[in-house]
Amino acid sequence: MLKRLITIVAIIAITGGCSTVARNETSPSPQNNQRVKAQQTAPQKKEIKNPEQVALHLEQLAKGIEGVENAHCVVFGNTAVVGIDVDSKLDRSRVGTIKYSVAEAFHKDPYGIDAIVSADIDIAQRLNEMGADIRRGKPIRGFAEEMADIIGRIVPQVPREVIPIAPDMQQAPALNKHH
Repeated sequence: MLKRLITIVAIIAITGGCSTVARNETSPSPQNNQRVKAQQTAPQKKEIKNPEQVALHLEQLAKGIEGVENAHCVVFGNTAVVGIDVDSKLDRSRVGTIKYSVAEAFHKDPYGIDAIVSADIDIAQRLNEMGADIRRGKPIRGFAEEMADIIGRIVPQVPREVIPIAPDMQQAPALNKHH
């Protein structure tokens, strides 16, 4: 019984998919439509020629969002990373909403369309320090130091990978001997 039902459903599906319905409309042919136009919904990413100006622009844009107390932006090449400061007492869902609002504002901006937005306190502070190093004329050194600090915090430490100190280098713990 079940096999017959499955067979009937399969036949109906196959024949229904193969049938054509007569329509009054015709599909557009290349002769009738020589230009196909696509409507663009998001701005194209602009090439960043002045990183400091773009960083300030994106910081101001982020600060304009309700709930953002401060913003720090660093631009490397054609990519912007923006750290936002929010009230530390806000719950995670509210912080996520604020971060989304910043990303939404950036989506409408040609410089912010592909920016990376973070609401992590540590990342925002490190971006602030990187920006200060860039303004002091030490962009590579500042970037390398801060990235080392960031990676050092996010890379997990696995106990199995800990290399113990050689036995001859270890100091024996002092034992209390009472005679």
